[in-house]
Order: sequence, then structure tokens, then C-alpha cells
Amino acid sequence: MYNKYMIILVGPSASGKTEVAKKLVESFGFSKVVTYTSRPKRKGEKSGVDYHFITEESFLRKKDKDFFLETTKYNGNYYGTSYNEIDINKVLIVDPNGLKAYRELHDNTIISFYLLASEQKRIDRMITRGDLKEDIVKRLESDKVNFSYNKIGNIDFVIDTENSSVRDIAQNIYEKYAKKLSEVGKL
Repeated sequence: MYNKYMIILVGPSASGKTEVAKKLVESFGFSKVVTYTSRPKRKGEKSGVDYHFITEESFLRKKDKDFFLETTKYNGNYYGTSYNEIDINKVLIVDPNGLKAYRELHDNTIISFYLLASEQKRIDRMITRGDLKEDIVKRLESDKVNFSYNKIGNIDFVIDTENSSVRDIAQNIYEKYAKKLSEVGKL
């Protein structure tokens, strides 16, 4: 068991994961797990802060050397979490495959949250952040399959991000996290 007191956020595209993770870091002293990806940077993203942006070839070499705890391919790009990122008071964004890898650790100090919002709200958010229409369509179709409840499996909490501020969502997540850890005698 790792006993690292981590928050895992999972949810479809534009459900609020990245903004909530930033608020947990800013307001509650968490550190964001910086995962690796082969996808190109979006406008405003920084390597080593948002992701470790690497080539597909480099990603696959690291994967072959068992560098990652979990990897997935999503929308044609690879994503993975390195073993050295597992640590105390971290917040991590994963897809259902990543969640499954953490569940297999059988560590009750890793608390998972599924963030959800209506499809229209997610479309609005993707348009606001500048996603291309064809990318939005692809993500919505992919998310219907990849983020269905039967793919998610065991999740500690479901959080509706539709009509709450990022600050309120982060506060709600932190309170649920702290309560769950106190129940298992870890806080």
C-alpha cells in the first residue's frame, strides 16, 4: 500500500477536472500530478506544469521500460503517470483506465471523484477554451463510450459541476476527501 492521500479526478472532456485540480492546488495545498502525454500543447499550456509533453516514440520507450504506473490512449494520444509522481497530497486527473490502475493498488487513502456536467455545458466549455468543432464532436462521441458509468466502476464520489463555481466544487471535494480519510483513520 502506498498510503499517499491522493485525490483522483475522472470525467469526460470539459467536465471541469483541470480547473478543479488547479483550485485544489491553490486553496488546499495539493500538488498536481504532472502526467506525460504525446498530444500537442494547447494554447497557454506549459511543459512540466500542465503535462510533460513528449513525442509518441519517447512515450512508448518509457512505457517499454515500465516507467509508468498507468497509461492510456485517448483521442489518438498517449497519457501516462510515472511511478515517481505517486506522493502525499497529490491531485491527479485520469481516464477510466487510469482509475482502474489506481483501484488495483487497494489503497483507501486514494480517493476518487467523478466529475459530470451536461453535454451542452461541456460543449460550451470546449468552445470557450478554443477547441475545434471537429475535435469537440470526436470527444463527445469518444466520451459516450469511455466515460459511461459501467466503464467507470468503483468511484468514491460523484460531483455535479454543472451549476457550481470551481471554488465551491473544490471545497466540496476537499471536505469529502478529508471526511473519508478521517473515517479510515488517516487524518
